[in-house]
Amino acid sequence: MDIGLFSIGVGRTAAPDIIAQIARQADAVGFDSLWAPEHVVLFEDAAYTSQYPYNDTGRIGITDADLLDPFTALTFAAAHTERIKLATGIFLVPQRHPLVVAKMVASLDRLSKGRFVFGVGIGWLKEEFRALGISPERRAQRTCEYLDAMRAVWTQANPSFEGEFCGFPAVKSLPKPVQQPHPPVVFGGNSAPALRRAVHHGDGWFGFNLLPEEAAPSVQQLQQHAREAGRSADDLFIAVAPGEKMPQVTLDALKQYRDAGVKQVILRLPTANPDRIDAALEEMAENLIVPAQSL
Repeated sequence: MDIGLFSIGVGRTAAPDIIAQIARQADAVGFDSLWAPEHVVLFEDAAYTSQYPYNDTGRIGITDADLLDPFTALTFAAAHTERIKLATGIFLVPQRHPLVVAKMVASLDRLSKGRFVFGVGIGWLKEEFRALGISPERRAQRTCEYLDAMRAVWTQANPSFEGEFCGFPAVKSLPKPVQQPHPPVVFGGNSAPALRRAVHHGDGWFGFNLLPEEAAPSVQQLQQHAREAGRSADDLFIAVAPGEKMPQVTLDALKQYRDAGVKQVILRLPTANPDRIDAALEEMAENLIVPAQSL
């Protein structure tokens, strides 16, 4: 089992020195992946009615924190690392034109020498869509179409595309990604439609704020979708972040996630104190990363 780390680019971890320290140490002690979240804008609690789907309050809780663009944060982290994968967790695909995002993905994959994981989602904050001048309606369909357009850009010499939400004539878009045919596309979201999208329109799934017993039926749904699609579930990227539901993750908990079919557990950064980061990540490596390799 692999262990990832969430996250950089938020609050205190938006500071360049902190990002560099976290990235270097996570790379050195054996974390498999480093994640960065995304929102273009957020709102005061009274200014939005959309419900945050990953806790019981329906509020996201980081409205006053610095929140970096994840591609910028991960590119900065790439310059300080050599091995660790760099992942968006997650990027809101329907809010950007696919030609622009395809270029961003290919650029980061090139600069990281093939270490990018494209974590994607359809978004939940309807007010954010409206602020950007984009309809939140049918955002799932828009996401899947945009990803189809991006795949054309990543894999074809002179891609063109015509869809319901976007279209473009034959274009040249270079560089292509280092990873072939493209970086893994990993869908976030805990809903049944999100699980279906993860298999039929992506290469895997990132579940958030889930206990092992909650992750298990989701993995079973992924496996069922894979059978229906004629693909091997063994090839799917399956990661879960325990989040707030399990502040202290133990080796026994990792075994439970393994038994649930999870391949990677994404742990929360234990501290953003620069005096504690190195020791805290080394302790996580000794207690969790090293023994997890034999699970």
